[in-house]
Amino acid sequence: MIPIAEVRAAAERARPFVRRTPLLPQADGRWLKLELLQPTGSFKVRGFFAAALALPDQQRQRGLITVSAGNAALACSYVAHRLGVPCRVVMFDTAPAPKVEGVRGLGGQPEFKTRPELLAWMAERGWESEPEVFIHPFADPVVQAGHGGIGLEILEELPGVGRIVVAVGGGGLITGVASAVKQLKPSVEVVGAQSDGYPLWPRTFAEGTPPALTPATIADGTSAPYDAAMHEALSECVDRWVTVPEAELRAAVVELAKAGKVVAEGTGALAYAALDRLDAGPTTAAIVSGGNIAPKLLAELLDQRLGVR
Repeated sequence: MIPIAEVRAAAERARPFVRRTPLLPQADGRWLKLELLQPTGSFKVRGFFAAALALPDQQRQRGLITVSAGNAALACSYVAHRLGVPCRVVMFDTAPAPKVEGVRGLGGQPEFKTRPELLAWMAERGWESEPEVFIHPFADPVVQAGHGGIGLEILEELPGVGRIVVAVGGGGLITGVASAVKQLKPSVEVVGAQSDGYPLWPRTFAEGTPPALTPATIADGTSAPYDAAMHEALSECVDRWVTVPEAELRAAVVELAKAGKVVAEGTGALAYAALDRLDAGPTTAAIVSGGNIAPKLLAELLDQRLGVR
């Protein structure tokens, strides 16, 4: 785990630029941490500010580059914009239009690759030949430490918390949160959630080797490829895995909007959806990690669930 002193330092660096998001009570001792209310609509800005501000100024002035399905792209672009440096983002060519438009609106430059091309670029460490400073969207310990600020806030506002549920893609968010909470309150259970449309990590730990999967989920933020560097971290940080059926995830997006007045994207609703697959148990916080859902997808989900014509 990331030492708690590093988590605190990273959270403090990012603090002037990010929001302390609400922790809202629900029924049966459940709480929602609304990270979708961050400036770019997701938790990612925490880690990217923490990492960018840790760079020497001369390096940072070269500009930032990252790789992303969408939310890290927005975060990197926003951070670069606020700090006055260039930004370039390598994105899947299937990235949701609102996220691509958001990157451009913040002055970021998207570069599109097919999934095989992007995975090859990552495997070959293609960023090493680029002029900008690369910030890894999930495997950078400084990025993870920045995300740990969420865990610190949950413990401060909800000291009786006994379980935290987190959607998992590459694993940076859950590693940071677990690093914070487990060093300050080791009894807290950390639950990782993925959709059965891309259950990469639950199957990897169950089968002992990463399966070959093609994402078939609205939780596009969880579609990161297997990264061996994250295997040990997740083994240490995650106490339990929950696989949410895709149909339940799609319903959860609508339920959050209808009952909770919270418009979350697929990945953002994943931890909330996982709550129904857990026993009543201890006081539980679910992190609603992002809200950048494509309007067309939201309309389709509403139509399917509510029968709107």
